[in-house]
Amino acid sequence: MDKIVTRFAPSPTGYLHIGGLRTALFNYLYARANGGKFLLRIEDTDLARNSMEATKAIIESFEWAGLDYDGEVVYQSQRFDLYKTYIQQLLESKKAYYCYMSKEELDALRKEQEKNKQTPRYDNRYRDFTGIPPQGVQPVVRIKAPLEGNIEFVDGIKGQISINAKEIDDFIIARSDGTPTYNFVVAVDDALMGITDVIRGDDHLSNTPKQIIIYNAFGFALPRFFHVPMILNSQGKKLSKRDGAMGVMDYAKMGYLPKAILNFLVRLGWSYGDKEIFSLEEMLELFNPNELNSSPSAYNEDKLLWLNQHYIKYMDNTLLEQLLGHFGVTKLSESKREILYPALKDRSNTLVSFAQGFNEVMNAPCSYDEKMRIKLDANATQWLNKLCKNLNMASWEDNPNIIESYLHQFALEHQIKIGKLMPTLRCALLGKSGGIGVCEALAVLGVEESMRRIYTFIRYQNNI
Repeated sequence: MDKIVTRFAPSPTGYLHIGGLRTALFNYLYARANGGKFLLRIEDTDLARNSMEATKAIIESFEWAGLDYDGEVVYQSQRFDLYKTYIQQLLESKKAYYCYMSKEELDALRKEQEKNKQTPRYDNRYRDFTGIPPQGVQPVVRIKAPLEGNIEFVDGIKGQISINAKEIDDFIIARSDGTPTYNFVVAVDDALMGITDVIRGDDHLSNTPKQIIIYNAFGFALPRFFHVPMILNSQGKKLSKRDGAMGVMDYAKMGYLPKAILNFLVRLGWSYGDKEIFSLEEMLELFNPNELNSSPSAYNEDKLLWLNQHYIKYMDNTLLEQLLGHFGVTKLSESKREILYPALKDRSNTLVSFAQGFNEVMNAPCSYDEKMRIKLDANATQWLNKLCKNLNMASWEDNPNIIESYLHQFALEHQIKIGKLMPTLRCALLGKSGGIGVCEALAVLGVEESMRRIYTFIRYQNNI
């Protein structure tokens, strides 16, 4: 088999969305797993709609996801002279021609065809034109499409595809201002860049026969095609922004990890038995585009959150602390971090929710859960006063187990039910139910901060 060369070729008219990243991932895995090349091409020939900001976001998304590409980024907007050369080549070889049909003539033709219940299409009137060109018309360039037979190719996902040549007219490859059209530049670039395998969304399936015509006109070798079904929402409709079709960097801002996103995406359209968790190394070892599903995949936010929590849970705490710095989380001593982080990992499915949990512990409560507070024992403040006096003298260590033993001993000595003491402490320290354990909170906060919060709560209770 030839050395695999794949590419991802987004248009910078908007941010790279989740479906685009999935396509990039499939191309990346296939190339890397086979010792091939993975190239990045920015299809920015639509100068009116291109956005430099979107281009930067595409590059940034690749860096964030950890998908490295080979060589320099190819920008189509820098290759217009090259495309003109190849268009001229087709004109000189009589495989393309100038068409002088005006917009008004084309509109009139389409109306007539629709009236006769025919499929609107160009009627080839200038295909073999040898007369004098009409004045005042800037011509387009059309390629000579085959007039009979079938255009056939084998799709790695959909199988044998056959299109009757009569369904494709002599389509435009260069506009009247000389700029090349999408299908022309894609076919030329894929051939010149040595692309062996084109993995892309099945919304491009209708473009493939036209690109094959261009390949054949130049005598280029055809790549292998894989047209991946799109991602749908839970109702089986096209994915909208509300369903998850956001920019990739929006997921980063929401606190998702690259490993979780890539794991989630590789399972949208591909599977390996019942396995759900895939490291990048496992993806490289197991992924095969020939095994991609032929039916659309459903976006499942719950699955993504579950995966994200899995990767947060097993992430090294030092690395996790670095990432959390972008979400306003301050650094702790190693001993306190090793208590708090494991406690929060079990309760956090994004870095945002982790940061929220962190701040709920480290920032003193501004208010207290009223439903929780009114259920506290009538002697709650007396217990807390006694506890603070004992805490002052207690040998305190950053160890939740030692603290738990100490609290049980305190409750026993003062004839307090531990099941009533703990909610009282929780309300004083954290202001609400739920969250990390009381002993963990005491260990992380330390004696001084814990006493400050307890005395604040006592004053609040006494002033009500």
